Amino acid sequence: MFRLHSLRARVALYFAAFGALLSLVMAVMMYQSAHDLSVRLVDETLTAELDDYIARRGRNPHSLPPATVTLQGYVRKAGETDGVPDYLARLPPGRHEVRVGTLFYRAAVLDRDNARYYLLYDISLKLKREQRFAQQLSIVAVAMTLLSALLGIFLSGAAVAPVADLAARVRHRRPEDWGQPLVEHFHDREIEELAGVFDRQLGRMRAFMERERAFGADMSHELRTALAVILSATEVLLDDTLSDKQKARVQRIERAARDMAELGTALLLMAREEHSLAAGGDCVLAEVVRNVVEKQRHLLGSKPVEVEVHTNPELILFADAGVVEILVSNLVRNAFSYTAAGTVVVLQDAHSLTVSDTGKGIPGHAIEQVFIRHFRDMTSEGAGIGLSLVKRICDRYGWRVNLESSERQGTTVKVSFD
Repeated sequence: MFRLHSLRARVALYFAAFGALLSLVMAVMMYQSAHDLSVRLVDETLTAELDDYIARRGRNPHSLPPATVTLQGYVRKAGETDGVPDYLARLPPGRHEVRVGTLFYRAAVLDRDNARYYLLYDISLKLKREQRFAQQLSIVAVAMTLLSALLGIFLSGAAVAPVADLAARVRHRRPEDWGQPLVEHFHDREIEELAGVFDRQLGRMRAFMERERAFGADMSHELRTALAVILSATEVLLDDTLSDKQKARVQRIERAARDMAELGTALLLMAREEHSLAAGGDCVLAEVVRNVVEKQRHLLGSKPVEVEVHTNPELILFADAGVVEILVSNLVRNAFSYTAAGTVVVLQDAHSLTVSDTGKGIPGHAIEQVFIRHFRDMTSEGAGIGLSLVKRICDRYGWRVNLESSERQGTTVKVSFD
């Protein structure tokens, strides 16, 4: 494809500019050469005619000056003031360009033997021929420029073909092809060097990804093992006879461990490629919403907060249920945590999920930054990854998230699934 800002376009433009400059220089040189040659021929004709007339007048003082279609002569003896047109009488000896009405003349003025000789040569036809010649040269220059541009387009395609081939191979390269070096497909020195750079960079990326994958797998295994031990221990402790205060502490440990397990699962899913994340079964959002509200209700404790939940079981999302639960949990957890008194409304209809609260809200200067990872304002209590994780999940699935908030008046977060 020929694009204006492509390498091929620049090569074609350089060819066109070179062709235009070369054509212009050649045209100017040819025109100037033709003009100088014609002037020299006219001057030689004037000199020959003057010499001939002076010689004839030397033999016969009564000889008349030349008077033809193209030549017109005059002679004035020293001391005379008539017999010569005014436009000639003012001219000093030498060669001159004279215009009389619509006609153009080349004039020769010569002093010889106490007399001044004037000879006019009609160059009007010569000037018209030069004008036509200049027009023809202009047409040739434009044609050469266009031809250079077309030639540049053709040659640039051949010149940048290896680069385009390298770009296509890099663009369509899959991770399983990274073991095959690109450099073996190219033999031009510059392209071979560029392909070698790509091979080295892809090799570094592959090693980095392997290290990250191994690290993620190892950390996931170790964290899951530790969390499983913690959850097992909490289950055993909860089966024992404990005081209410001790039981509340163990339940808090259990909830923190489960939250950590869910967050780890979500982060691992977010680290996968998009097609892996998009794969999932049918998720009934109403069920997820009600389960999450019940699981997070402990955050309210004894706070005077009324919770309203309205769901529509007709909305089914083609997404991973665990990821959807993480999204809903972050929204509900924020509403419960930052509402000291008032109402929390969770509204899920056929197209969206809206979580509204009457909590302390978000300062105006911070609203534009709440979806930035690890952003925290002066009143934040968490690590700053909840809303950023919500935004990342929505971006992956193509959903839209919108937040409206006023300080000390509450916050409303709406996720649209259309």
